[in-house]
Amino acid sequence: MGQFTYNTSVRTEIEDRALAHLQIVIINKLRRREGFAFSWKNPASEGDGRRTVWLSPEIPILFAFSGGRAPVINMAWVEALMHVANTSAGLHLVPEPEPGVH
Repeated sequence: MGQFTYNTSVRTEIEDRALAHLQIVIINKLRRREGFAFSWKNPASEGDGRRTVWLSPEIPILFAFSGGRAPVINMAWVEALMHVANTSAGLHLVPEPEPGVH
């Protein structure tokens, strides 16, 4: 289980494979200097609910992975995540599609 840390104080656990895909989308948007919302469901240990943060290039972000190997990237999932990141709802995890399915 990996960890996403925003501004050194907001943290959540995200499975390594999903975190790797989110990292690609987040970094690509921030490289373009685009701010956007990122939402996630709280882990069971933190109770029900969800959080949303506004990501902008000026705020530090840390992606920490528990595994030592990078997963194979499913570009269809990256595209699906980028699509939702570009909506008014902002970035949130969507189910992983089959590779090559758009």
